[in-house]
Amino acid sequence: MAANPADTPHDPACEVAHGTAEPQVTERTLVAVFASPVARYLLAYGRDLGYDTVLVEPDRDQAPDGAVPAVPELDGTADVVVTDHHRPELGELLRDALAHPARWIGVLGNPRHEGPHVAALTALGVAPDDIARVHRPVGLNIGSRTPPEIAVATLAGLLADRNGRPGGFEF
Repeated sequence: MAANPADTPHDPACEVAHGTAEPQVTERTLVAVFASPVARYLLAYGRDLGYDTVLVEPDRDQAPDGAVPAVPELDGTADVVVTDHHRPELGELLRDALAHPARWIGVLGNPRHEGPHVAALTALGVAPDDIARVHRPVGLNIGSRTPPEIAVATLAGLLADRNGRPGGFEF
């Protein structure tokens, strides 16, 4: 027997999902560091999710239109994702991001190996507590392999963290 809709508790999220109410908008910024295929999808999907997006690319030869060459001023609404851990600028750009009160900072990479950001930041004299602010791995463990899948996993992880949820299928 179907439940009577009048007996169902009011759920504002359901109304948003059905388009009968506007979502509550909170300010948030997504900063993708380094122009890469993953960054392209992160920024596109991030805009769809309501993020203000910024691409940081210090190499002028690789920088698409709209990219900035250095980490901009960041506040507590900013989530920073470094999309290439092989770049020589890794340490400097992370150091610069850590100098701001960004909400979340992470580096993509294989979780079975220590990230090269640790040595790069240590060599720059960054304090261990600041180095520990850098998340790795990033995103939800969904077995992602392609740039769009990595972007989806990363954004899902950021949303779960932002909303105080574990991610996955636990509710």
